[in-house]
Amino acid sequence: MTRDAIPDGPAELVGSLSRVLREALAALGRAGEPDEANRLAGLAWSALRHERPDEAQRINALMHGLSKLPSSADQPKEDSMATAELELDVRTEPPARRHELIFETYGALGAGEGFTLVNDHDPKPLYYQFAAEHAGEFSWDYLEEGPEVWKVRIGRT
Repeated sequence: MTRDAIPDGPAELVGSLSRVLREALAALGRAGEPDEANRLAGLAWSALRHERPDEAQRINALMHGLSKLPSSADQPKEDSMATAELELDVRTEPPARRHELIFETYGALGAGEGFTLVNDHDPKPLYYQFAAEHAGEFSWDYLEEGPEVWKVRIGRT
């Protein structure tokens, strides 16, 4: 399909729209609004992850790139929770498996419970994915911020 061609079917249409969305979000990030671009990308990722995981993965990759751009404001944080009971170290997991494992761990939490995520890079894109799927239902507190290890306490409010 050429860049200006009309998509033939729903799958091709989703792919085309996803490409345009990624280009727009990247431009928004480069224009000094990477947090807003990541917030919107988190919503797109959430909408795509079950029915079109291939496109969701492309959005996820974009989010990781956006998280490296300088931000005009500090990342918003949810309210703190009690000390996490579990530590989930995903550094040895394949990158494609990490977010799913983190969401599975979060899904198993009861109200007021949490865990500490240990990662080898800033999980900022994950924050936006949580915000898209669990707005107002989670806490996110950085405990350690690199350069080699990041720790984030994630809880269910």
